[in-house]
Amino acid sequence: MKALNVLLVSYSFPPVGGVGVLRAASLARYFPAENIRLDVLTARNASAVGADPTLLNEIPPEVTVHRTVTLDLPFGIKKRIKRLIAGVKPSAGKIAGTGTGKASFLKRVVQDVLLPDPQVTWLPVLYRASRRIVKERNIELVLITVPPFSSTLLVKKLRKEFPHLAIVVDFRDEWLSTTIDLVGYSSTTRARTVAREAEAAAVHHATAVIAVTEAARRQIRSRYPQQPDGKFRLIPNGFDATRLRRAAQAAEPRGDGRILVSHIGTVYGSTEPTSLVEALESLPPEIKSRFKLRFIGHVEEPRFREALLGLGEMVELLGFVPQHEALAAMNETDYVLLISHDPLNVGAKFYDYVGGGKPILGTVHTEGEIRRLMEAWRVGWWAGSRDIEGIRQLFIDAASRGNGLPASFQPDLAKIAQYERKPLAKRYAQLLHSIHEEADDSTAEARAPQPAGKIG
Repeated sequence: MKALNVLLVSYSFPPVGGVGVLRAASLARYFPAENIRLDVLTARNASAVGADPTLLNEIPPEVTVHRTVTLDLPFGIKKRIKRLIAGVKPSAGKIAGTGTGKASFLKRVVQDVLLPDPQVTWLPVLYRASRRIVKERNIELVLITVPPFSSTLLVKKLRKEFPHLAIVVDFRDEWLSTTIDLVGYSSTTRARTVAREAEAAAVHHATAVIAVTEAARRQIRSRYPQQPDGKFRLIPNGFDATRLRRAAQAAEPRGDGRILVSHIGTVYGSTEPTSLVEALESLPPEIKSRFKLRFIGHVEEPRFREALLGLGEMVELLGFVPQHEALAAMNETDYVLLISHDPLNVGAKFYDYVGGGKPILGTVHTEGEIRRLMEAWRVGWWAGSRDIEGIRQLFIDAASRGNGLPASFQPDLAKIAQYERKPLAKRYAQLLHSIHEEADDSTAEARAPQPAGKIG
């Protein structure tokens, strides 16, 4: 098979840290072994929760990384501005969003300018750089992974410049039905209009669209019935077995009786912990005292931090750490905690949890993909993410099982093994080869001379 020249466009890339970078990093790590000559185009100063240089050590030397400057603000400054424009937080019982008039006006102005998201400031540089790389490096396929969703605007621009180029859009999160409401930068009427138009244009001009869950693939596909079904594909997220030490079965319980529960990853809109906190506060004192909850990762909003700290000695906030440290922490824990209010998307940490072999205590959407996978793979116990009584009972049941690895935890290892990143990258590479071949055949057919018509 001839090597395929691919340009991977990813706003975040090592040494940037966080779960948002892992899909691109794993593709860059494994694609060269799958007959793909890879160039990566990324932002040199991408806004991120932290840095993780160890991820960069795993990128093969044959991968060419192009770093450009973006006008996006650093992560910390952006968060301070967000808090400033949010105005005064309403007290309990008041209608949300009723800050000071000046702050609300400023918020509306800012939210209706930088659309679809603040990373749209990267687009002019991104287009010029991608255009140059496609020409200089003989790129045959461009793979654009989002979010940030503003990168979808690149599709139409490249299509105009390169009519026959294979362009693939990789949606790590479904956008219009879930993400725009749960964690979107803006959900104003104008923001929704811009988002709909951006996604529609990207889907129209893309050669293929890839989602990470079947539910998300169906949702995106349903919005574009005029497009062929084969245009919408599925490549799920996964875990990297080379970074994880799987927990041994029948681990001995610790003698102190304490139960350590660890949450790894950012706490933000789709993982906000208020229902969890209320449920934990209602536990009987003798059960509550047995738990220690560790949150390893950035806490997005002060109100989430305040809610968690309200649990007192029961909780410990450790902040952002490099991925290898976060994964190592799973070896010390009895359970891993998963919070998700999202019915379609499955966060990357879910797969790391599963790969690490520790049972999950999940507060998840009752009709969501995570709940379905938890049950199918038998990887833990769950309650509805807004079901306070259900979450309370979830922890009471965990206390009755004690610490250590419970004998009742019997995950389906055969199903889980299918989600290791290396075989998933191989599957992804095969898909890209086939997409390029089909696009090549279509181009050749379009360019072939047509038979002369009859002269009457």
